[in-house]
Amino acid sequence: MSCLSSKFPRVRQLTGLALLLGVVSGCSHRSSTGNIPVSIDAGPGASCALDGMLLADYPGPKAQLQIAGQAAPWFFCDTVELFHTLLDGEQALAVQAVYVQDMGVAEWTEPRGHWFDARHGFYVLGSRQFGSMGPTLASFQSEQAARAFAATFTGKVLRYEEITADMVDLSGGARRDERM
Repeated sequence: MSCLSSKFPRVRQLTGLALLLGVVSGCSHRSSTGNIPVSIDAGPGASCALDGMLLADYPGPKAQLQIAGQAAPWFFCDTVELFHTLLDGEQALAVQAVYVQDMGVAEWTEPRGHWFDARHGFYVLGSRQFGSMGPTLASFQSEQAARAFAATFTGKVLRYEEITADMVDLSGGARRDERM
């Protein structure tokens, strides 16, 4: 796979998306395996699975990935990290559920709760609102809320399945964010 993905980057993206859609297809607010979103509000110290950053210390939408055989979800301090992990294509995960926060109702600077099934969401790419990693994908449960956000903060509204690996590159979001 890695040989193909270096010559044909689109193959990597499509393979990752196909894997993701295949393993997450049974997902809903309460997934077919009985999964429900886990609150990150329960106590201090919830950290990001990729970089160890404390979720409560940063603005913008958070995410969680529930994986078969693991008692606790993988939390992400930013939706860009979640999609990067899902679309990576190098790592096969037995995903049971994927949740993001609804930024149409959650407070941007200190988001708490408001989890929903990420597959049914709408995302704003390229807005002026930054998450923990700089540029982020603002997540919304309703298309109307996503469009209102984009009208205020700019950006393009996308459906879950329209997000590609090149939109969630982790090689510079934080470096371009002068606030960090």
